[in-house]
Amino acid sequence: MPSHADDPSFPISFHRLSETQAGWAAVPLFEDEDAGGLAGDPALATTVARATAATGFVARRFETLVVPAAENAFSADALVLLGAGKASEFTPDVARRLASTCSLLARGRGVSSIALLHRSGTGQMANLPASSWVEAWAEGATLAEFDPARYKTAEEERKATPPVTLVWPELPAAEREGIRLAASRAQLVVRCANLARDLVNEPGNLLPPRLLAERARSLAHGTSLRVEVLEEPALHELGMGLLLGVARGSHEPPRLVVVEHAPDGAPASPVLGLVGKGVTFDAGGISIKTAAGMDRMKDDMAGGAAVLAALRAISLLDLPLRVIGVVPSVENLPSGRALKPGDVLRSASGRTVEVIDTDAEGRLILGDALWYARQRGATHLVDVATLTGSCGIALGKTTTGLFGRPDDWANRVLALAEERGERSWRMPLVDEYKDLLRSEIADTVNVGGRYGGSITAALFLMEFAGDLPWVHFDIAATAWNDEARPYLPKGPTGVCVRTLTALAAAMAREG
Repeated sequence: MPSHADDPSFPISFHRLSETQAGWAAVPLFEDEDAGGLAGDPALATTVARATAATGFVARRFETLVVPAAENAFSADALVLLGAGKASEFTPDVARRLASTCSLLARGRGVSSIALLHRSGTGQMANLPASSWVEAWAEGATLAEFDPARYKTAEEERKATPPVTLVWPELPAAEREGIRLAASRAQLVVRCANLARDLVNEPGNLLPPRLLAERARSLAHGTSLRVEVLEEPALHELGMGLLLGVARGSHEPPRLVVVEHAPDGAPASPVLGLVGKGVTFDAGGISIKTAAGMDRMKDDMAGGAAVLAALRAISLLDLPLRVIGVVPSVENLPSGRALKPGDVLRSASGRTVEVIDTDAEGRLILGDALWYARQRGATHLVDVATLTGSCGIALGKTTTGLFGRPDDWANRVLALAEERGERSWRMPLVDEYKDLLRSEIADTVNVGGRYGGSITAALFLMEFAGDLPWVHFDIAATAWNDEARPYLPKGPTGVCVRTLTALAAAMAREG
């Protein structure tokens, strides 16, 4: 467990960039910008004007130009120009990605440290609070700390991400302490998100349900979180037939991980219930998946990882809100004992399910988990799950599907996701689609056919949420980045950790 996750401190300098010691001095530039926008730092303006004139650098978004020490007036080893695109389109989300782009590039080149300049008063900057910008810079730089290559043995493959100092010379002195606090809190949350990425990146042989439960206990170290792990006898006693049914195909026993944040002085209500799918490996069961891409199915516990990491962040931030996290964990494998298409299972709520497709197992285990979160006192529910490929077909690989009711709850969560840079889109809950889930012999089937698959999956889950305010994030397409981007390496993304933490913080503020 990285110790720095417990004691974040994102450094901020209030001097000129040319006066800041670092391996790289990094400057965001906008398309067709001349050096006049940098007049507050004459040495910087002169160097930028000379470099852009010599190279034709036009600052397209995420384009970079490294100017060596011999050609700049800085004590840094190099001046790095970061393409920020059009100034009118510059947002905190672009800043977040720009910070990651710079940090990842620097890591690849073995740079010792980075001084990153914040450009005040440009584009949308004048219309947003300073905290929005510093949080974005801190989050982006911290996201780049994640190392996806933890099992590589060659030393050259394991380069550390250099520390970043944000340079903000124009910030009024009265705002500086608040800005430092906002940056440190943002860094803390993202380091927890990186812990979720570590979990998702673990191979299935090294993280079966029993070890995921142990990792949940380790994530709680240094916090006030209480962790309870329910094993098979307790699951039978609770009547969790959906969870136990999915688990039958594997010799690895299931677990229900329950994590509670109940700080002294927190009100009895509201209680936020976070439920995360924890399928540590999904072969599809008897309805087995194709071999191509099955290695990726170690990420089918990304929702559970997000919930565990968010609970850690919530506790470290000491938010005065009761939060209960529930992560049902299984392997979904084919065997002589495995769940079969056509089997009928009885849930802990008493609702019966005809299993048409054993590869639609996530909604089964979440059904029991949502019911259990209600029994533990949740008044508001959010579940996170790598649930359906059809959501990715609808929205692509960078937008998470959000379902929910009532409208005010769903829209509130959606707004927080957008604010935290976790792009989401609200999907419909079409009432008439419930007809697609009718069974001839049970209360419901677990799949509703090819069309509208993400909607029918959400409708299935909604029945287990009772009448509570409920949101479902379908992260099947966004939990894993298939192709490296300048700001994001290939691998797990840690999606929803920032959103869940922001939601808890907002609920705590409002009492």
